[in-house]
Amino acid sequence: MILKAERIAELLQRNKDNPDVIDPLFIIPSPDLDKLKNSGSASIDLRLGTWFVTPRHARIPHLDVGGEATQAQFTKISYVPFGSEYYLHPRRFVLGITLEWLRLPKDLAGYLVGKSSWGRCGLIIATAVGVHPGFKGCLTLEISNVGEVPIHLRPGLPVCQLFLHHVDIAGTENIDRSRFVGERRPTIEIIKINEEDRKLWEGD
Repeated sequence: MILKAERIAELLQRNKDNPDVIDPLFIIPSPDLDKLKNSGSASIDLRLGTWFVTPRHARIPHLDVGGEATQAQFTKISYVPFGSEYYLHPRRFVLGITLEWLRLPKDLAGYLVGKSSWGRCGLIIATAVGVHPGFKGCLTLEISNVGEVPIHLRPGLPVCQLFLHHVDIAGTENIDRSRFVGERRPTIEIIKINEEDRKLWEGD
């Protein structure tokens, strides 16, 4: 069951009023709860943060899936302060991150989608990113400009929306422990190939 914005606001307000809640939902900075309650939506808007990761096209001729390249070899990290802009040119890709830091309790999961108003301008933002129970951190955004003109990305702009829903079994031992938990900057993970897949890949 997807939570209405009113219910999300109630959970955030409860946790704000009662710091002793054992397994709280947090969104920091906190949204305007009165505005959220009256929005009538079934999601909460998240804003663009100040960190961006872009590919270094001249560093490597291609990305070798399963190879030994590191993030530092083929990416550049940029900090864009509030009041400044990041120019995303047509047919270019960048990783961004949400301004908001999240903490999901063990009985909630979510998924992230780009706002349709941006999509109509040619900006595609993470068509479906799952957020698992127990996640803590900022969410990495996969941002592409599929339009014909450059787009100015300004930190603080609402660019995506988070939908939350209950999970069937809320076990304390079954929560998200991926390496991305706790991240505050966008991160690229080199794809790992297990030994069995590598044998198939190499024709052994």
